[in-house]
Amino acid sequence: MCGAKSKSLIFIGLLFICLEKIFSANTGFSVSVYNVTSQSIHLRWPKFSGASSYRVTATAVNAVGHSLLAHFSDTLKGSLTSLIPNTVYTIQAEAIDKNGIILAETQIIQSTAPDIPIIDQAYSKLSNSITVEWRAVPGATSYLLTAQEGDSFIEAVVTDSPGTVTGLKPATLYRITIRSINSGGKSQPSPFRKTKTVLAAPILSVSSPTCDSIAVSWKAVYMAAGFSVSLIRSDGLGTMLKENTTNTSLIFTNLDPGTLYSIKAYAWNANGIPGDDFTYNQRTSPNTPADVQVAFNSGALRAIVSWMPSEGALTYSVTASSGLLKLTCNTSSASCMMPSLQCGSEYYVSVTAYNDAGSSKPTDAVSLKTVPCAPVNISIEEDEPGHLLVSWSNVSFGHYYVVFVKSDDGLEVHCNTSHPQCHFQSDCGFTYFISVFAYNKAGQSPLGNVFNYTTAPCCPSDLRAAFVSSDTVQVTWAPVRGAEAYETRAVGWGGTVLCNDTATACTLSALQCDTRYEITVYSFSEARGSNTSCASKYVATAPCSPEIKNISKEAHSVISVHWQSNNEAATYIVTARGGAGLWHCTSFGNSCTLIDLPCGSAFSVSAIARSPAGESLPSYSVPLETAPCCPDDLILTQVTQSVTNISWTVGMGAKTYVTTLESPKGQAKCHTLQNHCLLGCITCSTNYTVSLKAISETGVASSCTYQGYSSSACCPSGVKLYRLSNNGIRVYWQVSDVTTNYNTDLRGSKGNFTCTPTSGQSHCDITKIPCGDIYTVVVAPVTDKRTKLTFCPKKIYSVTCSGSSVGMVIYRGKSTAEQHI
Repeated sequence: MCGAKSKSLIFIGLLFICLEKIFSANTGFSVSVYNVTSQSIHLRWPKFSGASSYRVTATAVNAVGHSLLAHFSDTLKGSLTSLIPNTVYTIQAEAIDKNGIILAETQIIQSTAPDIPIIDQAYSKLSNSITVEWRAVPGATSYLLTAQEGDSFIEAVVTDSPGTVTGLKPATLYRITIRSINSGGKSQPSPFRKTKTVLAAPILSVSSPTCDSIAVSWKAVYMAAGFSVSLIRSDGLGTMLKENTTNTSLIFTNLDPGTLYSIKAYAWNANGIPGDDFTYNQRTSPNTPADVQVAFNSGALRAIVSWMPSEGALTYSVTASSGLLKLTCNTSSASCMMPSLQCGSEYYVSVTAYNDAGSSKPTDAVSLKTVPCAPVNISIEEDEPGHLLVSWSNVSFGHYYVVFVKSDDGLEVHCNTSHPQCHFQSDCGFTYFISVFAYNKAGQSPLGNVFNYTTAPCCPSDLRAAFVSSDTVQVTWAPVRGAEAYETRAVGWGGTVLCNDTATACTLSALQCDTRYEITVYSFSEARGSNTSCASKYVATAPCSPEIKNISKEAHSVISVHWQSNNEAATYIVTARGGAGLWHCTSFGNSCTLIDLPCGSAFSVSAIARSPAGESLPSYSVPLETAPCCPDDLILTQVTQSVTNISWTVGMGAKTYVTTLESPKGQAKCHTLQNHCLLGCITCSTNYTVSLKAISETGVASSCTYQGYSSSACCPSGVKLYRLSNNGIRVYWQVSDVTTNYNTDLRGSKGNFTCTPTSGQSHCDITKIPCGDIYTVVVAPVTDKRTKLTFCPKKIYSVTCSGSSVGMVIYRGKSTAEQHI
């Protein structure tokens, strides 16, 4: 039993160990590479809980039987050495506890770097670089070249041999190493080679002080023992000149002018090894131009300067000097135009050739005399009518003068003289354009100022005056030569009116009415002013407008108009203008009468004055409104005992109406916009006076009277029915006026009955009235026209067929009453 139990415990322990190992493989344990060389791989890993040591195994992937096992205790990094260069390894790392149990493991794949290359040779051809040659290393994809000088490093990555490191200092000793590179890393550096860069090239400063020499200079070069400078034509012609020197400058002479030379220089060290060379192209300065010619253009005041080209000249500069004034012209051709020369001057012209090396000597100066300047101080005056005198000042270099005078109609004359003045004939109203030129052997002077002189304009002719209105006159005339504008002047006893215009017509406004004016038109030009010798014309203005002071109504359809006016002799016409037509009246005084004006009409009344000089403007219009027309027909209809309706026809011009019924017992009045009106509070059996007032929209009224009106008789009161023998009925009432006749109506379903008593009676009998019916009884006065009034109250009675009384029953909600008989 004990043995079986022990085996079980061992099995359980082994199972636990296996489970622990499987579990630890998923704990996140990892390893990383932090450096690789040709024969080594350097690893690091994080501390794993419970581990006391770590085991690393490297197995070559493609090399059979080559593996390496390393143990590391209490450290978190380790190196695998003695590996094969350029070989891929499978690296397995295990974390182990103190009992030798593997707690976790991980695996990576890593390649070693290629083998270390060997430098065959290293040399410097340029002062800033060293070139290295080596044999190719298997598996290397690129190489790292390193140049070390003291503590500074300069590196370059290249793909194959040879390779060059640039950015170096001249004449400096460097330690050169090389490493091979693949995807796994870099090999260890190769054994170094010491190599020195060559000397730097001298930096030349070159110039051509003369047309046959070139001067070369440079700064000292570090570690240089001497310098070599050579010079040859860039086109290859001629021989090369070469100079060796320990100085820093020299001069080459006896060269060709204007020729491009190529200059090369380098320095050598104490061992005679040459450094970098420096090449510079320099042209000698050009020779002085020859055969300078000057051609002067007198009209344009410019000169064309030409010469024979100089060898190697790129540009030329022409200088023209006159006193302190200097003009220049630059060109790349063999001629140049000198513009803007001054008239009346002598210039000295020289030419200098230029290229990038410098300039030639200027040529000998050539003299150039220009044309004279235009004459100045020109004066023009009309020494006597019809004669012009033109004078001016003498000018330098002027031999003679020509004066051109052209009139504005195109005619031109001229005067040729050696004196500073000329005489010309002139006409009025003309403008003359005058130019003066001076001449010498070089030609004609430039055009100076063109002067113009305008003679006095002629007086306007065919003067005419026409009235536009009573205070406005339009004056017209024929145009005249030389007139730029006209001034029209009207002089009257009240003052002067002026009108200035460029047209041959002028409207004189704001003239005083009923006034005699002296009108004169003066021609005018800016150059000569006005011609004041023109004739006048006399014109009288129309009468002044009257001013209506008052309009009064003298009688029906008769209106008197009064006005005020200061005209000496005028006839006045007054006009009333309206929708109804025109009405006129005429007077020599200050009033007149308009008759037969229709009622209900609106007029605008104005007045004008008329005289042989013309007709005045109308006066301001004064409104006139005649009274509205009275309505022709007035109809009164009594509606109830106390209400009467009045209607009438529309009166022309009436806007509102006021109707009045008046009696000693009282007054009824109605104000309305309509043509009818209801008047209340009428007293029955009363005579009224009827009047109507028609009122216009502005308040003008007509009072209209009509025939009197009598209201109807009063309706009787106390109406009662009594039964008579022989089936009759007596209707009884009370009256206030015994002279009034009444009419009685009984209306029922079995028949209608009427009776009219004799005058003065207050009852009426109706025989043979069917019983057993309800009757409506109305007792009303009879009018003069024998018509019955319909507004008297109605009463309802019931006539029974038994008994001897008449019964009356009052129904609720009705104004009538019912009786039973």
